Amino acid sequence: MRMLPRWLSTTLLLLFASTLCAEQNVNPSINLGYQNPNVAQWSGVFERDGREIWDRREDILAHLRLQPGQRVADIGAGTGFFSLMMARALGPTGRVYAVDIARNFVDATVQRARENGLDNVTGVVNDARSVQLPPASIDLAFLSDTYHHFKYPRSTLQSIHDALAPGGEMVVIDFRRIPGQSHPWVLGHVRAGEQQTRAEIEAAGFELVERLDFMRSQYYLRFRKR
Repeated sequence: MRMLPRWLSTTLLLLFASTLCAEQNVNPSINLGYQNPNVAQWSGVFERDGREIWDRREDILAHLRLQPGQRVADIGAGTGFFSLMMARALGPTGRVYAVDIARNFVDATVQRARENGLDNVTGVVNDARSVQLPPASIDLAFLSDTYHHFKYPRSTLQSIHDALAPGGEMVVIDFRRIPGQSHPWVLGHVRAGEQQTRAEIEAAGFELVERLDFMRSQYYLRFRKR
């Protein structure tokens, strides 16, 4: 039997190992509703009284402690209401990247910013594995009800880690997932609870620097890039 050349054997072994170690999709169907979203319809879902993120948006913005001139990525920007709030807070020397997997959301957010006299909002359409931002291009990554939508959390977190400047930070707001206590919709929709989310993020090269407990149904975690 003919033996394969050593270089070819090594290449095949590396390819096989890479396949075995490839990150698995943790929730293939989580983003099906955002393939071609109706922006007006989703505005009625995201921007309504009774949704805690909307009701507490001013408090959330205050806790971000934004400084004029910072570069912030609103990852999972949706209809863009946080992007616009941050753009005003950062001023003309700052920059907001409205990042979302749905081009409809991204285009509508940029248009909405322009209509409100804000030219410091840049739209970015990302994919399932990356936020599609250049290295060291942001000072803060903001994820509101977004982490549980990551199909490939390890890859996506690595892309955020790369996009953050040295000492950059990431704020994660997501649902408390507590069996027997949380709403059935949360238990069925949200993949990981706070402790698992924190463990995954810390394993991706971040350290927890702040935890705030001012919301009833959601938690607020601030991490710093290691």
